[in-house]
Order: sequence, then structure tokens, then C-alpha cells
Amino acid sequence: MKLLVPIKRVIDYNVKVRVKSDNTGVETSNVKMSMNPFDEIAVEEAVRMKEAGTVEEIIAVSMGVQQCQETIRTALAMGADRGIHVKSDEELQPLAVAKLLKALVNKETPDLVILGKQAIDDDSNQTGQMLAALLDWPQGTFASGIELSDGKAKVIREVDGGLETIEISTPAIITTDLRLNEPRYASLPNIMKAKKKPIEEISPEDLGIDVAPRLTTLKVEEPPKREAGMMVESVAELVEKLKNEAKVI
Repeated sequence: MKLLVPIKRVIDYNVKVRVKSDNTGVETSNVKMSMNPFDEIAVEEAVRMKEAGTVEEIIAVSMGVQQCQETIRTALAMGADRGIHVKSDEELQPLAVAKLLKALVNKETPDLVILGKQAIDDDSNQTGQMLAALLDWPQGTFASGIELSDGKAKVIREVDGGLETIEISTPAIITTDLRLNEPRYASLPNIMKAKKKPIEEISPEDLGIDVAPRLTTLKVEEPPKREAGMMVESVAELVEKLKNEAKVI
């Protein structure tokens, strides 16, 4: 079985995000970047499947600027076998990414595509679903458990009311949720080995895909600062303020 694992380079989750002074976006200059945490979970799950003997090859794919190769090297150090970098300096929106992934799926013919349910920079939560629609493949989203057997994938999904278990046929798309696993740290020997693993560099034009943005960001603003709380003397006073001042009851 061959797995394709898309990964995204995003601002590190420990970094406080700052909005640009002209409100056109968030500041990324001189900011620490890392692999999207949900994609890291997807890589870990793929590596565990390979260790269990159900997967033979893992291909890590990232799209964007030249520095995305650093993110691919991280996935290779975790256990992926080779990487593909779709190099582009354009803003790649979810639909463009899904179209590029569809072209790569047609090229590589994987049995399964595993990716994070969303990226922590735009929180779009769209790419996996769009890719499934473009390929006309079954999908299991928000996965907190995955079992592969006999050309089927049993996926435990996190839904509002609890957990839902579904069974889908492969090839399929699976998007990972936080509770699926805990990603490993790459060891120094594996980091050194990752430097020798191949990364293929291609462009959107090579894949015949137009990645021109369909959406325009009008303005980006920081959320309003949280106001200080208020002390009250009694329950009656609390109810009165909730009713007449806050108007929530």
C-alpha cells in the first residue's frame, strides 16, 4: 500500500501571531515556522502503519515557497520515504491545493491520502473534502482512530455528539484529528538519514493546474482585547447585571 501525506508549513503554534500594520495579513517575516500540527499527526499515523507492515511507501507532499523543503525533511526524518515539493510563490488557497493534490494522486496512484483536518493558519478545513470530491473517493474526516484491512478502512470520527465509526473502501481520503496519536520526535540518526532521501521539485505548471486565488482577503484584524471582570456582592446583583447590563438572560 502506498500513502500520500500532504503537509503544510505554518507559523509555529507556540508563536504569538501578529497582524501586519497595513491589515493585509499576518506577519511571517523572521517568524519561526513548522509543520502544521494536524499534518504532523497524519505523518505519525502513516509511519505507524508502515511499522505495522500495512504500508510500503510514504510520500510527503508540501506546496509553497522554497523553505517548504525544510518541512518535508521533517516528515522524512519522522519516517516518510520520499518527498514532493510543488514550488510556488503564489498564495495557495484550499481549492488550488486540492487540484494540485488531485494531479499528484493521478501521477502517484496512492491507496490512501492522509492529511490534517485543517491548518492552524487559516483554519479553512476544506482541502481534504475538496480533494475527495474532485477524485470522487470516499472520505473519513476528523479521524481519532484508523484501522486498515482487506481494502477497507474503519475510521472513528469525532462528531458533536461523541464518536461515529464508519467503514470506507480504499482508495480514500482521511483527515486526522488531535486525539488520533501523539507524533514522535525525530531522532538525530533519522534527521541525518533524511538529508539523503529524495525530494522531487515540480511546479503547478508542470501539473497543468491554475493556482490563481479565487478569494480576496479584504482586511485582517486582531480580536478585541478582553475586558476585566467585575466583582459582585450577591447572586441577586449578578442576576441583575446579567439581565440588564450584559443582556444575556
